[in-house]
Amino acid sequence: MNAATAPTPSGGLIIAAPASGAGKTTVTLALLRLLARQGMNVRGAKSGPDYIDPKFHEAACGQPCLNLDAWAMSPDRLRSLASGDGTLVIEGAMGLFDGAPPQGKGAVADLARLFQLPVVLVVDAGRMAGSVAPLVSGFAHFDANVTIAGVILNNVGSERHEAMLRRALAPLGLPVLAAMRRNATLTMPSRHLGLVQAGERDDLDQFLDRAADALAETLDQDTLTTLLRPTPTKSKAHRIPPPAQRIAVARDQAYAFCYPHLLADWRAQGAEITFFSPLADDAVPACDFLYLPGGYPELHAGRLAANSTFLTSLRKTAETTEIYGECGGYMTLGEVLIDADSTAHQMAGLLRLETSFAKRKLHLGYRDLTPLTGPFKTPLKAHEFHYATTLSAKGQPLFAAKDAEGNALPDMGLSQRHGQACTHGSFAHLIDLA
Repeated sequence: MNAATAPTPSGGLIIAAPASGAGKTTVTLALLRLLARQGMNVRGAKSGPDYIDPKFHEAACGQPCLNLDAWAMSPDRLRSLASGDGTLVIEGAMGLFDGAPPQGKGAVADLARLFQLPVVLVVDAGRMAGSVAPLVSGFAHFDANVTIAGVILNNVGSERHEAMLRRALAPLGLPVLAAMRRNATLTMPSRHLGLVQAGERDDLDQFLDRAADALAETLDQDTLTTLLRPTPTKSKAHRIPPPAQRIAVARDQAYAFCYPHLLADWRAQGAEITFFSPLADDAVPACDFLYLPGGYPELHAGRLAANSTFLTSLRKTAETTEIYGECGGYMTLGEVLIDADSTAHQMAGLLRLETSFAKRKLHLGYRDLTPLTGPFKTPLKAHEFHYATTLSAKGQPLFAAKDAEGNALPDMGLSQRHGQACTHGSFAHLIDLA
């Protein structure tokens, strides 16, 4: 990153917006890369359930990024994860006050209240001028326990446009920290679950540097630094018990959706974790428990179906070792996965499950889970986010489930015995203990 040595301001802030699509991720990445290039100790965090944005954070600043989920995690867990030295930049999700029904729990505003951190509001000003003032004023005065400390204008068309926006905002007394120009080269490509993954972009470093340069052109860094407030002190939080001593975890572009705090919990309690790549046709390593996380197996289904070393070792492992597949991993454990082109691919056949992307349907929401069988013994907080259609699912269900409002849902997942062990899976992504 060609970093120059610079003192690191201590504290944190939150990057939020009135709605999705305002440019929070680009602004956050630009700020992380800019501070990291200056030699500062800066780290990112992401509000809510998200596997993709954190990898961009890590690429931008070279530090691990954790999720802070105010719906699924206890206050002590959140404080413990957010604690640490240097500068913490938390990227919000959706709009500042958007959370799960019925009361909006889990919004990034909950983190602002809990941590007492200032919020920098990113506004897409591309189609407004004077109207920016009532918009920002409304957010600034909506909740006395959420402090809007500054504004970053995004998608600004020209110097004249910027002057109009600044003039409209001046009476509010909130600093305009930057005014990023409209820039087509800062567009981030997406697919059905969000952004194209960081590891798939050969131009990622160039993109991050362009974003940092664009922010630096108008950033009032001195004022931004004065807004930082102390991050939480470390709390003693519960940990998710490891399901076994030796745990093998699939990790590659098809199985990239695994929460760092989950693996950290297992390691902290003495578990040994080994990674392998199904896409590279690796055999499953020797283990006492196999975890297949979510990801994009549907984009690689033909390749996975042809990877005989992986599939043969997976079926062999199932005879003696407990297996858990989550979302993409769950589909891999099934019999058939039909891709978006309606081509059927034979998967591991360890669960009586057939799934399809030929007709996509969004399944989205938080989940309260009660284990009915399997490796997890206590109630869990989780989320579901996928477009797969279940054509057939037969066997013992894994979880009883409720949505965020407490409404009962159909049981989730499957469990099936093979030899001395059981294979389990579901579309739910586990976040924390309930």
